[in-house]
Amino acid sequence: MSNRLVKYGRTLMTAVWPHECFVCAARTRHGVLCAACDGDLPQVGAACPVCANPSPGGQRCGSCLKRVPQFDASRALFEYRHPVREMVLALKHGQGFALANWFCEKALPLDDLQPDLVVAMPLHPRRLAERGFNPIMLVARELSRRKGWRLDMQGVVRDSDTPHQAGQGLKQRLRNVRGAFRCTTRLDGMHVLLMDDVMTSGATLNELARTVKIAGAAKVTNLVLARAVMSMHGR
Repeated sequence: MSNRLVKYGRTLMTAVWPHECFVCAARTRHGVLCAACDGDLPQVGAACPVCANPSPGGQRCGSCLKRVPQFDASRALFEYRHPVREMVLALKHGQGFALANWFCEKALPLDDLQPDLVVAMPLHPRRLAERGFNPIMLVARELSRRKGWRLDMQGVVRDSDTPHQAGQGLKQRLRNVRGAFRCTTRLDGMHVLLMDDVMTSGATLNELARTVKIAGAAKVTNLVLARAVMSMHGR
């Protein structure tokens, strides 16, 4: 995409996105959150370095010790609570494309992440046709462009249109996503960064990590916009 088109896209988003806070509707210079609401966002505290679920002292949690996941590390920008929950849902339903750039801005300080390749959670072709876009791809594309990371947009595909996971137990979630993805390229020795909007049980990200490791990836890190805090969680 040319710099002219990128600039035009930003100008267009600014024009259609009202300059008011997403939460309280106060006037704001940046059009997403006012300073007060931005300061009240649900931050991630001490968390397991593998699954990003809260863990005393930031140590590896008991669940990850008991059942070692396919991914090696996870980072979450926020906890999945108000108002981040509503912001993620708005992004997913196309109600504010400026949110993609906002989430990207929040991820920019993560300078310790140095992936060889970025993979956004792929949608099944049927879901993509219904929605018209992949919301996490919007964030991944802008973040990769600004960080100078390589983004893979076609190398990992989703063959199975898995049912919604909400309300299902871990074992059923794992069964639902088994074999859902396919990697069409080799990733030998690469550190792959998987991006998704929300991490709940982690079952889908675990299956995607398994897929890219079969393709040769040496390390897999998850980067999610929000982490749903689980008292009893799994992969």
